[in-house]
Amino acid sequence: MEYDAKVITEIVSKVISACQSEEALVPVGVSNRHIHLSQEHLEILFGKGYELTKLKDLSQPGQYACKEQLTLIGPSLKAIEGVRVLGPVRKESQVEISRTDSFTLKVKPPVRESGKIAGSAPVTIVGPKGLVTLKEGCILANRHIHMSLEDGKKFGVNDGDYVAVQAKGDGKRTTLYDVQVRVSDKFALEMHLDTDDANACGIGNGCKVKIVSND
Repeated sequence: MEYDAKVITEIVSKVISACQSEEALVPVGVSNRHIHLSQEHLEILFGKGYELTKLKDLSQPGQYACKEQLTLIGPSLKAIEGVRVLGPVRKESQVEISRTDSFTLKVKPPVRESGKIAGSAPVTIVGPKGLVTLKEGCILANRHIHMSLEDGKKFGVNDGDYVAVQAKGDGKRTTLYDVQVRVSDKFALEMHLDTDDANACGIGNGCKVKIVSND
């Protein structure tokens, strides 16, 4: 049987391309509004000696969603209720919301890497036992990808690098720029987007995106 060299070349090219694409795919985790609390603020909101109640583990090792939910209030005095607390407790409290949420609360949070809260927006957190007004701590989380050390080598990136990512969701092919890479032996591979970005791209939890270039 004779084979057309051009056809064979095209088939091989498609197979290689498919393999490369699969290797470059990153699972997505959509991050809804949530709260990280310090031990001090946890006890103000829920009472002395209170401990968080784990609801379920999250994709990142050691991180979990809690049964506890709180209310956020901004300068508009409009409330967003039922905001999930994530554990474990942190050194400083932090509130992560979407741009859409910021319109409701009438706050102007900057786009920041988690933990970088200096100069960020104020917000009030209301709990069953008290309230806490953060002078700073409300942010829009930046687009980022968690990677293990092995994944960092696989993708050829280092902690702190920025990449572009292509999403093909719901008929909307979108390229997202300024995606920060966070590499650590404590991380598992996953890209985190807030609800606004995910909805704009037509993707959700479990979808996969492709790193297409370094920024």
